[in-house]
Order: sequence, then structure tokens, then C-alpha cells
Amino acid sequence: MRRLLALTRDPWVRRAFLVLALAAATWAIASRWDEVRDAWSALPPLTVLAAFALALVYVLVTMASWRAVLTDLGSAVPIGPAARMFLLSQLGKYLPGGVWNLVAAAEIGADLRIPRRRSVTVMAVALLVSIVTGLLVAVVAVLAGPPDVRDRYGLALLALPLLAVLLLPPVLNRLLGFLLRRFGRPPLEHPLSAAGVATASAWALLAWLLAGLHLFLIVTALGAEATLATAALTTGAYALAWTVGFLVVVVPAGVGVREAVLAVVLADQVSSGAAVVAVLASRVLMTVADLSLGLAAARRRRAAHA
Repeated sequence: MRRLLALTRDPWVRRAFLVLALAAATWAIASRWDEVRDAWSALPPLTVLAAFALALVYVLVTMASWRAVLTDLGSAVPIGPAARMFLLSQLGKYLPGGVWNLVAAAEIGADLRIPRRRSVTVMAVALLVSIVTGLLVAVVAVLAGPPDVRDRYGLALLALPLLAVLLLPPVLNRLLGFLLRRFGRPPLEHPLSAAGVATASAWALLAWLLAGLHLFLIVTALGAEATLATAALTTGAYALAWTVGFLVVVVPAGVGVREAVLAVVLADQVSSGAAVVAVLASRVLMTVADLSLGLAAARRRRAAHA
């Protein structure tokens, strides 16, 4: 990690990283263009626009959860620079390896005078918050979904109690201190507080609700019943798919894994063909949201340094 951080201090390496990340995210869509085209033809334009708007808000609310951790650890960065730091670093998740968003966050944060170890720690804690709250929401999908969902993914929920304990500030602070000492890094200047973790968790739960509503609009447009039960299931399904996809770190941004999980959970709601359209449309809209916000952040960052 230290060598990667040193490498990314070169301006040309930073530009190359941005280009590669954008290309990888674009390829995630272009490589399945025929299916993407079929998905759009099956959805009403207003549904696509509304689902895309929710995808944008979902990313921004996820950023708010991350920023709550950043503030709690001692870096109260204004919303503009914080947004640029988060949105640009998120493009790194489309590159294979599972660490590039951490590397990007550390290096961009250094430009804002945020210690690199703090930037990496913030990203790791924010991810832990997302996983724990996501598993909590995913209980709905596992309990209310088809039997094969419980058979395939029920074991993932066994990690929930352990991960929830890790979110307790006394436990999490000791774990972070141990890891920093293990890697020969100085301790954090500001420990996590219960209020900070609670705020980040509240934002994360709101993000899952928005993602679920985004998927709900798509599946109801494809024939699922527009009921609260369907809304609950789509919310749990998205959270379960994201969590399982994240654990498969060798796959860029969970590509393929999340779609498979969503298809299984939605099998009782829509036809198999409609399920494929729904999961593909959701993936494309979320990717375009990341791209759009990342490009906007890159332009703002370039203007700020001009």
C-alpha cells in the first residue's frame, strides 16, 4: 500500500488512474451493449429518469455516511472538497483489485491535508458501516425471498452479530489501534465516537432505502406488484446483492455477482427475462451515476486548481 501511495503522487499517474477508472466503468456498460439496449426498450423513459435520479441521490447519501466518519475522526472538510475526494475515489472501485478506491482517497485526501492513514481508515470504517447496515436490511430479502435465497445466502447473515459488535466504538477503536501498530503507523488523533458511528449508520440506512426504491421503480415497471412488500423485498435484495458483491473483491465493483444475487431474489416477483432486464438496468444506472458524479467532481477539482 505504501508503494502504491508513493506512485500516485506523480501527476501523470493520477491522470492515468482517472482515465483507466473511467474506461473500466464505461466498459462495464459497453461490453453488454445489446442487453443494455434491450433493457431500455422494456422500460418507460420516465421510469428510467426517476430511477437514475434516485441512483444519483443514493451515491450522494453514501458520501454523507462516509463524510460523517471523516468528520468524527477529526477532518471536518467542507462539503465541496469532501465531495470531490469521495466521488473521484469511488471511480477506483471499477478497477480490479479492490484497493484502488482506498489508494485514490488517501492521495486526494493528502491534497486536503488529511493524513493518508486517516483517509484509508475512514474509507474502511465507512465500508464496514455499509456492510453491517446492508446485512441488517438484507434480512428482509433472506426471510421474505424464495427458499433458495435462504439456502444460498442465509449464511452471510451469520456475520451480522460479529460485524455489529465491531461497530461499537470501544471495540472498533481498539481494532484500529492494533492494525495501525501492526503496520507501524502512528495512532489516530481522534477516536471514533458513538454519535459519529450512529450518524454514519443512519445515512447508510437511508442510502439502502433509496437504492431499494430505485430497484422498486424498475421491477414494478416490468410487471411486479407495486406493494410495500415488493418495496421491502427490493430494498433487502439490493443490500444483499451489494454485500455479497463486495466480498468478492477480485471482481471490479461486484460485476456479475450482484446481478446473480438480484436475479435469484427477484425470481418470484417477475419473469426470468424481466429479472435480467431489471438487474442490468439497475447496474447501468448506478454505473452512470458514479461516472456522472465522478466526472463532475473531476471538472470541479480541475477548476479549483486552475
